Amino acid sequence: MNNQAQKVAVITGASQGIGAGLVTAYRDLGYAVVATSRSIEESHDLEVLAVQGDISERATAERVVAASVERFGRIDTLVNNAGIFLSKPFTEFTEADYDAVMGVNTAGFFRISQLAIEQMLKQGGGHIVQITTSLVDHPNSQVPSVLASLSKGGLQAATKALAIEYASRGIRSNAVALGTIKTPMHPEQHHSALAELHPVGRMGEISDITDAVLYLENASFVTGAILPVDGGQTAGH
Repeated sequence: MNNQAQKVAVITGASQGIGAGLVTAYRDLGYAVVATSRSIEESHDLEVLAVQGDISERATAERVVAASVERFGRIDTLVNNAGIFLSKPFTEFTEADYDAVMGVNTAGFFRISQLAIEQMLKQGGGHIVQITTSLVDHPNSQVPSVLASLSKGGLQAATKALAIEYASRGIRSNAVALGTIKTPMHPEQHHSALAELHPVGRMGEISDITDAVLYLENASFVTGAILPVDGGQTAGH
């Protein structure tokens, strides 16, 4: 059991890429972390609790929140990082594609956020952050991705709605809208082409995203914000 003064962050999709980077960033900030994904491995850090599971299933959300409260006594921050991104022409999306993307991106967000906010209300405050995509507001014909817009666009709308619903109760809600980030999701041979999608001429680094999330973490007067971290894509081409 940790010191009750220590803050606790729950991070979904935490086994690799941005999620793993966020685990490290929050530990560096002094938080205990509950890290969850389908393939998460046990951590040697006693202040990191790994919980395996499919975030699209309510049972996983229930186990993650219960484990956080049992082990660390609280939840101060939830980062909804878990996500599936598929790029293909709209008419080629299958029912399986739809179920997978909406299950993780939308249902997964809904279930764990609902439970985490219930705990935050008991504590008198908290913060949730959604990881979304700048393609929601700035579609690109080179990256057809309607399911990303459908699911992550819903998260951006919910981010603002939650910010207003809970503004007077100490809970902030924000989002970070990404460009294309160097993660294991993108093979290295595609990096040059992906870099060209961004006006700044490069892909984002995981540190670009963790810096943005930690800015929001420390920005107590910011809620309902959709922060673009996309190499200028939001500004135009």
